[in-house]
Amino acid sequence: MVTVRPFRSGDETSLVNAWNRSMSADPTTSAWFRDCVLLDPNFDPEGLRVAVDGDDVVGCAYAVRRLIPLAPGTDLEPDIGWIPFFFVVPECRGGGLGRRLVGEALAFLEGLGRTKVDFSSYTPNYVLPGADAELYPGGYRLLGELGFQTLYSPVAMDRTLVGYQAPPEVHELIGEREREGYVFRSPAAGELPELIRFAADAFNPDWGEAIRQHRDPERIVIAKKDHIVGFALYAAYRGIPERFGPFGVDPGLRGTGLGKILLHLTMTRMRAEGLHSSWFLWTGETSPAGHLYTKAGYEITRRFHVMRRSA
Repeated sequence: MVTVRPFRSGDETSLVNAWNRSMSADPTTSAWFRDCVLLDPNFDPEGLRVAVDGDDVVGCAYAVRRLIPLAPGTDLEPDIGWIPFFFVVPECRGGGLGRRLVGEALAFLEGLGRTKVDFSSYTPNYVLPGADAELYPGGYRLLGELGFQTLYSPVAMDRTLVGYQAPPEVHELIGEREREGYVFRSPAAGELPELIRFAADAFNPDWGEAIRQHRDPERIVIAKKDHIVGFALYAAYRGIPERFGPFGVDPGLRGTGLGKILLHLTMTRMRAEGLHSSWFLWTGETSPAGHLYTKAGYEITRRFHVMRRSA
C-alpha cells in the first residue's frame, strides 16, 4: 500500500533511485540531492512529500519557500513558493499519485500563506528552468490541470567547441572597442565587489551570488571602461566547466558588440582548457541574447515552460 508522508532520514538513497527511474533523461546523484536539497538552508522536510510502498520511495514532490534571503538586500518573497521537482515511478503512474503528491506540496505552501507557486524556477537550486513538455508530457499536463499557467518559455542551447575559432570580425571589433578605451580581461580581486553589485543590480541577485561564490577569476571575463559594463563566465554552477553563464552587458550599451566580444573571449578560454562544448539551460529564444547565441553557432536543445499557479 502506498502512503504519502514528509521526508525522513533514510529515504535519500531510495528517493534518488526512484528519481533516476522516473526522470531518466535528467538523472541525479546522491551528492546533488544532499547539497542542493537537504543542505539548502530553505529546506523543510514537511515540504518534501514522499510516496512510499513499504521501504521503497515510489514518488515525491518538493515544495520550498524562502527562510533566508537569496542575496543581500533582497526579501523572503513572502507570497511565492516553488515546486522544483516531482515524479512518480513508471509502475505507479495512472492512479492519481502524482496529483496527490503535487496537491500536498501545494497545500504545504498555501498553508504558509503563499499565494503564488512556481514550477520550477527556484534559485539557486532549480533542477530545470520549467516543465519540459516533450520529455515529460504527463507532468506538464498535470500542472495545467492543477491550474498552472505558462509565464514564459526559455530554451536551453548547446554549441560544440571542437574546432572553434573566434571569427576575424571579433578580433576587429575588439580592436575598435579597445581604441575607445574598453578593456577585456579577468577581474582583479579588488574589482569583484563592483562586479557582484553590477550583476545583482542590473540583472538578477542570483547572478551576483553566482559570481560571489565563484572561486576562479580566470574563468570570468569583464568589459570595463570607466567602470564594469559587462561580464561572462563559466563553471559558475557546481563547478561544471562546460556550463556557460551568467552573462550580461549594460542594457544601455547593447548594440555596441560588447556582448559578442565577451561571448567569444569566454568560448576561447573554454576551448583553451580543452573543453569540447558550451551549454546553458536558460535564455529567451527571441531575446537579444538568444539571437547572439544563434549567430555564434549555438543550437536549441530543449524548451521549457516556467509555470505559475495563483491563488
